[in-house]
Amino acid sequence: MRARFLASLWLWLASAVGLCAETISEAEMAQLVRAPMSLGKQISDDGVYELLNSGGAHAGYVFQTEPMAPLPGFSGAPINMLVVLDLDGRFLDVLLLDHNEPIFVSGLGQAPFHAFMEQYRGHSISSPMVVGTPYGGGSEGSGLVYLDGVTKATASVRIAHESILAAALSVAREKMGGVASGPPSFPDPAVDEALSFQDLRDQGLITHKTLTNAEIDARFAGTTWEDDDPEARDYPDEVYLDLWVADLGPQSIARALLSEDTLAELDRFKEISTFDEPILVIETARHGLVSPDFVRNTAPDWLGAQQNGFPIALRDADLFVELSDDVPEALQDGVAMILRTDRRLGFDPASPWTMTVQAVREHGMFQPEIGSVTIEAQISTDERFFTRPGEVERLTPFEEAIRNRQADLYVLAAFLAVLLPTLLFVQSRLASLPVYTPVRLGILAFVLGFVGWWGQGQLSIVTPLAALQTSLAGGSFAFLLYDPFSLLIWAAVLAGFVLWGRGLFCGWLCPFGALQEFAHHIGRFLHLPRIEPSRAWDQRLKAVKYVALAGLVAVTVFAPQHMDKAAEIEPFKTAITTFFVREWYYVAYAALWLVLGTMVFKGFCRYLCPLGALMAIGGALRLRRWIPRRVECGSPCQLCRVKCNYGAIKRTGEIQYDECFQCLDCVTIHDDETRCVPLILKTREGSRARRTGHPNEVPAE
Repeated sequence: MRARFLASLWLWLASAVGLCAETISEAEMAQLVRAPMSLGKQISDDGVYELLNSGGAHAGYVFQTEPMAPLPGFSGAPINMLVVLDLDGRFLDVLLLDHNEPIFVSGLGQAPFHAFMEQYRGHSISSPMVVGTPYGGGSEGSGLVYLDGVTKATASVRIAHESILAAALSVAREKMGGVASGPPSFPDPAVDEALSFQDLRDQGLITHKTLTNAEIDARFAGTTWEDDDPEARDYPDEVYLDLWVADLGPQSIARALLSEDTLAELDRFKEISTFDEPILVIETARHGLVSPDFVRNTAPDWLGAQQNGFPIALRDADLFVELSDDVPEALQDGVAMILRTDRRLGFDPASPWTMTVQAVREHGMFQPEIGSVTIEAQISTDERFFTRPGEVERLTPFEEAIRNRQADLYVLAAFLAVLLPTLLFVQSRLASLPVYTPVRLGILAFVLGFVGWWGQGQLSIVTPLAALQTSLAGGSFAFLLYDPFSLLIWAAVLAGFVLWGRGLFCGWLCPFGALQEFAHHIGRFLHLPRIEPSRAWDQRLKAVKYVALAGLVAVTVFAPQHMDKAAEIEPFKTAITTFFVREWYYVAYAALWLVLGTMVFKGFCRYLCPLGALMAIGGALRLRRWIPRRVECGSPCQLCRVKCNYGAIKRTGEIQYDECFQCLDCVTIHDDETRCVPLILKTREGSRARRTGHPNEVPAE
């Protein structure tokens, strides 16, 4: 009846309301953008804003993750973050805005979550990033960027990570022309060809771009600056720009262009800057390469690059350039410099790209107006000089979580593989062991230490409530996959519903239940008084946990913002997840139940646990009566009922499976010829029959 009532309540509430993370206003976003950058105008319906630099120019994008990637967090509500990207797809900032993750709200505190977000700064969305630590011998050469997770909150940070990447890549595809999401190609050291300068020209491995004075004059025609270059006007046929560009990444090309000393210096540069692609630029005419104000080791002010419409960041490599003797003398007399660009930021040296050159003129003498036109040179280097590694395997969040907890999952799976068949097939043999109690306590010690404190496998009512929130909002249940350790326990529990009812989890797999059982044994060791309510009051008190469950469901639906606080009715987070490292009132609450547990046998589990109530409802799926009974059980024998610490046996001898914790004490009594009253009576009758020789004759007294 209770199960039917709660199921009906659940279905009635399922149509009420959904959840969403709180987004912030434009004014609040503007305050969070770090100076000298500032927030520009909104440029998309899903809340993408321009990022402006100190001069007011477009420098990137600012957006919140919730509108574009509302992945439900572990609480069921999305985690909202502010992301700031530059034009190269590099994270300038990631800030936590709003979330409802219980482990951070009232457990670990907010600081670890904020610290996790800081790790994104400086990384590019083109770099495959995973949460965790390198596995399989390290990350060298793998192209992966590892972000340190937060102990005890792995599921929450993984969901946050997926939200950040999903939103950032969405912006990249729509606003940035697409940013490479896989490993870039890089020079193949195995390719070593003997090339001359003429070979470079014939094969298109060095690009030559020229522009005469007349042609540059035509670019400025009709502008304020059309008459501001007398030399171009007086000598129209002379060369204004004579630009040569070559990719020095391939050693065959570098050796054909550079002297031995410069080549050795470049090799040292490549060893240090493993992701930088060096680009040689030479200019032999009057334009030059950089302005008089240029500072070495910075971005050249007159030169730029683009690939697939996406800007490429160039920077001076600060290397001395001396050309090979094979290079024509005209080039050796020009101005040469080596620039570098980072392949991790989306630059693919094996694909065509564009070098841009700014031609600058001034108009006026005292406060001149500056004007410029852009000259483009198309660059392409043959793919034979490069190798493109296979795409870095992008594991699903579930696969990443499994990889990071592989050892723990093996241990847990082995434990369950032994425990479940033992309880299913040889429970009577287990219960009849003379050392059964020490064996059971040993198993519970493992559950408390490994499953609970180490593995963080304490199941909580928060998970089914989060699933309820997700179903109401019509969201994805993928968040359940972020914690495979707990998911494996949930799988065992669901199977246990069919085989044993609630007893498997509450009796064998609940870390806090194990802790309460240890408290009981401490109480017996200290000879503390045993407090046991009457049968009537025991049944009344057991109904309280269903009231608690119904209350939590109501809070989840009608006041979801308070769900994390309401779920603190469970002391699990304090005693197991954070190991009592919390605010004093949470610690006092958990300690209260443990102290009571020394006198009231597993009081929280029996009377108040909302998860236990849900487990009892799930136990309605049980398909068998797994506790052996005799016709004499209950009449005349009441021993099992009296000895049952959970009060799960009725006067009739019937097992109350929705309150049975599978301790096997009654099974132990049932199979013990020295304790089970029917077996004792049967033994006595057999003895009498053997003495009289008449099995059916009862000796006179």
